[in-house]
Amino acid sequence: MTHHDTGPSETDEVHQPAPPQKTPVFNLPGVLVAILGVLIAVHVISTYLLSEDAYGWFLYTFGFIPLRYAVPLSQQGLEWLWTPITYSFLHGGIEHILFNGLWLMAFGAPVLRRIGTLRFILLWCVSSAVAAFGHAFLNWGDVTVLIGASGVVSALMGAACRFAFPANGGRYHPAIGHRLPRQGIVEALTNRTVLIFTLMWLFGNVLIAVGIPLFGDVGGEVAWDAHIFGFLLGFLFFALFDRKDAVRA
Repeated sequence: MTHHDTGPSETDEVHQPAPPQKTPVFNLPGVLVAILGVLIAVHVISTYLLSEDAYGWFLYTFGFIPLRYAVPLSQQGLEWLWTPITYSFLHGGIEHILFNGLWLMAFGAPVLRRIGTLRFILLWCVSSAVAAFGHAFLNWGDVTVLIGASGVVSALMGAACRFAFPANGGRYHPAIGHRLPRQGIVEALTNRTVLIFTLMWLFGNVLIAVGIPLFGDVGGEVAWDAHIFGFLLGFLFFALFDRKDAVRA
């Protein structure tokens, strides 16, 4: 069984009307396109080119297994070193990768444009590990395998909630969303758009936790706890990953 889990300028520039040209929906940063390509390639290779035995080895070698951290590390291989990150590149089916890919495009693009490639990669790695170990903490010694980028995507959602939605509760605009001032934690929670989105997102994960499947569940258990830990990391600690010259409201 598997668990599925450019910096802003001056503040007054933010309040200018949006430029007349519309940003194309799929005008994604090249780095994000590359990541999506890697996710698809990993899924195609692991699902369609590997034998059943080879796929089992692949999951064991690159998937996150809580049991690994309940057993002395001296008694096992080195998989515990990289699996807290590599599991985020594995997916359990077409619906799983499609669901995560769509959310990754929606929230990964503004975060990547704002903080740049190196910070984005760091955020990916840290949020992946935090989501995984949060899951392991609540499922200590579990032998099931955690796979999927859902924890990272949740962190990107939380990070975007700190800047992408105007403080007056307006809608996100792809042309300027990444240039808006970073909002404080309390300020973001009083932003109507952010508050409604966060409550709906939490409600969806509560449904998953009590066993009500949602779109993106491909037959295995959904690691709702990894989602929560990922979101909290992105929302509460986004300032650590934001550019130093970013405007703060």
